[in-house]
Amino acid sequence: MARRVPSNPPHVEAPGPVEMRDPLTRAELKRAIVWVSVVLAVVLTYVLAQPLLLIVGGMVFAAMLDGGARLLGRVLPIGRPLRIAIVALCALIFLIGVVWYAGVELVGQFEALKAVVTTQLQRIQGWASQLGLMPKGGPAEDIGRQLMGSLGQLTSAVGTALGAVSSLAMIVVLGLFIAAEPRIYERGLAWMLPIDQREGFYDATTDMARTLRRLMAGRLLGMAVEGFFIWIALTVVGVPMAGLLGLITGILAFLPNIGAIVSGVLTILVGFSAGTDTGLLAIGVYALVQIFDGYVVVPMVARRSVDLAPALVLGMQLLLGALFGILGLMFADPIVAMTKVALERRSGLDPAQEH
Repeated sequence: MARRVPSNPPHVEAPGPVEMRDPLTRAELKRAIVWVSVVLAVVLTYVLAQPLLLIVGGMVFAAMLDGGARLLGRVLPIGRPLRIAIVALCALIFLIGVVWYAGVELVGQFEALKAVVTTQLQRIQGWASQLGLMPKGGPAEDIGRQLMGSLGQLTSAVGTALGAVSSLAMIVVLGLFIAAEPRIYERGLAWMLPIDQREGFYDATTDMARTLRRLMAGRLLGMAVEGFFIWIALTVVGVPMAGLLGLITGILAFLPNIGAIVSGVLTILVGFSAGTDTGLLAIGVYALVQIFDGYVVVPMVARRSVDLAPALVLGMQLLLGALFGILGLMFADPIVAMTKVALERRSGLDPAQEH
């Protein structure tokens, strides 16, 4: 008996794009989610750059408070919350003192500094024009006016300091909260990771915190040394506005490389405003301070701090400064330091053994 062939044989269907039981569809979906997440992360990082940098600033301030509390714990056996409160109070008193000194004693010198620097730049431009290094009129004078206008805006911003008050307040508040109970935020971040990766996350955050404390301790020491010695030395050689220049040098020392260049230019310009001999003495003072800082302070700190290549730090300062402004410039090296620790752990190195 012949076998009957069905008139409509069954059609084999392939899984559709919404069929999640198919392994190939699930793999492609996961790959697409990863790429979309990467793109969204990059976009959100750029859009939310300012809040993210304020959070980084809060972490940096928390590292300073934590380092101060640890040092205080060596001589004062009291609880950690009380030590954090004492360090925070001392930092607040110091900031108020600096603001009062800058606002009451030095407010009149900021306009004088602006006038002196503007005059000196005009003299340099005229001297360059006489030598044929810069043509008279045209774009050169426009560039000079733009530079002097930018300098005027900078000194005005430094003189008032009102534009950074809200950001500074947010950084201080975030730093206090993080320093008071760091384990809460650490456990909260670890909770979002798989259980088998949490131990590595805790080790990484411990290394990052240690690196950040050492980096900030070295930075504060460098700021104090440079500001104090510039103030004393310029006063001895008779450079005008020595206190203001010392304060500016100490503050700008928080920005390695770039801060030293800016403070050095200001010091030399003000020195030559009082005469050629005073200007040459100002150059000598600046060179001695930088040599002392580079060959004594920095190596001493580097032995117990993070080893960052100067060109890498300068490059990141230029990049983040161009992208995100003054906050990117300020927190470039802490970001580089924490990224370095994370990459070292990723590659199997132990950052703690390098120091």
